[in-house]
Amino acid sequence: MLERKHERLLSVRQFALRVARFAGVAILLIAFALGIGVTGYHWIAGFALVDSLLNASMILAGMGPVGELHGTAAKIFASSYALFSGIVFITASGVLFTPLFHRIIHLFHVEAADK
Repeated sequence: MLERKHERLLSVRQFALRVARFAGVAILLIAFALGIGVTGYHWIAGFALVDSLLNASMILAGMGPVGELHGTAAKIFASSYALFSGIVFITASGVLFTPLFHRIIHLFHVEAADK
């Protein structure tokens, strides 16, 4: 998927396509996690769909919940979703920045090999 240290650096166009692919994967991951949150807030916490989207988005972005939760099941879901969202956020950030970090590290290998 990524070039090895003895291979040439990708062209700018190929690099842009790689960044777009990795960004697409990160967006799909976030959309999947958002879908889980919306579904859980709607069916477990009893929120309307728009309120479910708002709560799931705020938790996924690290801002915190908006609506008040009633019931043990809703609170357990919200707690679990918050922990899950933290992991998804870190993973999506890693996926998004992988091509950039790899290119920087690969550039150092190419420069070292040229000497």
